[in-house]
Amino acid sequence: MFLISKDLAIAESEIEFSAIRAQGAGGQNVNKVSSAMHLRFDIHASSLPILYKQRLLDLKDRRISKEGVLVIKAQKYRTQEKNRDDALQRLREIILSVTFVQKTRRPTKPSRSSQRKRLDSKTKHSRTKVLRSKVVE
Repeated sequence: MFLISKDLAIAESEIEFSAIRAQGAGGQNVNKVSSAMHLRFDIHASSLPILYKQRLLDLKDRRISKEGVLVIKAQKYRTQEKNRDDALQRLREIILSVTFVQKTRRPTKPSRSSQRKRLDSKTKHSRTKVLRSKVVE
């Protein structure tokens, strides 16, 4: 079981890994060793609650295909194990991001006293600048 939070876990069989060759610098080792990892997670076939599945599918994320498969490519590290752990961590963060519901923002107005204070400070600042000018005789 892959633990996402204390209340949520998914079976390791729902996550599919495949080793691929990493891009970028690394000398000849890049051409020989498949150290990058592709993580594939089918959202529709997962054991996640329906609410979380729907929120995941509603995300505007290019890593989620039209078929509902989340693909994460991890190639930050030079070993497969570290890249695998990195991909799992990123999957955990994506799933955790849909478990929290943001509060709806209610528009507020500044209070009357705060408006008065702001205007008083502007007036005071203006008076100070006027006093700095040359005296006209």
